[in-house]
Amino acid sequence: MKIGNAIISQYDGGLNRPVILDVKRTFPELSIVEENFYSIKAEYENVNEHFEIPAYHEVEQRVYAISGSIEQNLKWKVFLLYYSGETPDLAKELCPKTCALLEGIPNIYKVFFSVLEPGKSIPAHRGPYRGYLRYHLGIKVPKGSPPSIRLKDQMYHWKEKESLLFDDTWEHEVINKSKEERVVLIIDLLRPLPFLPNQLNRFIANFLLKTVRIKKVLKDVTKLNRSRKKTK
Repeated sequence: MKIGNAIISQYDGGLNRPVILDVKRTFPELSIVEENFYSIKAEYENVNEHFEIPAYHEVEQRVYAISGSIEQNLKWKVFLLYYSGETPDLAKELCPKTCALLEGIPNIYKVFFSVLEPGKSIPAHRGPYRGYLRYHLGIKVPKGSPPSIRLKDQMYHWKEKESLLFDDTWEHEVINKSKEERVVLIIDLLRPLPFLPNQLNRFIANFLLKTVRIKKVLKDVTKLNRSRKKTK
């Protein structure tokens, strides 16, 4: 990732790279996600009804510092829909329409529902790799004291049906004082790059990172999906 970050920094604007980007201009194909908001929201509710969604650090141990080390009585939960070319079986079962939509969008790297329990905030941190950009679609947003995200020096309050695209390698944090859960669909997409750095980025994201980390995440998700599925 260090080598990739150094090379990508020559093309993404470096220290002057944008924090928030225009969704329609950068990834116009994501319009289909917003157009199917109600189907996606219904499938999230289906997940919530039939599955005990795990905390993020149960899915990926490396995020424990921002997911589980503080406010340990509250959870930041995730339901994985797609990661580096693979879709978990439970995602196909509980979110068939959403998974079908994702198949038609190029350059997707990772997709998940991100769920904050009431009052759960996320401390300041930076994404480790500049090879992707992060898209948010507000699925369920409390109307009272809606949660906000600080992206470097900019503030954004989520809204249902509204999208946000940003570079998560800038420092960011979530401030959440709401009394209801907040749900966002997160889609990580490979950053648009010229041909050669794009090929390097794909190799790092879909081969090197998959070999050293992502395969374990997918294996752990499979186990969690089997053990946490609710029985009627």
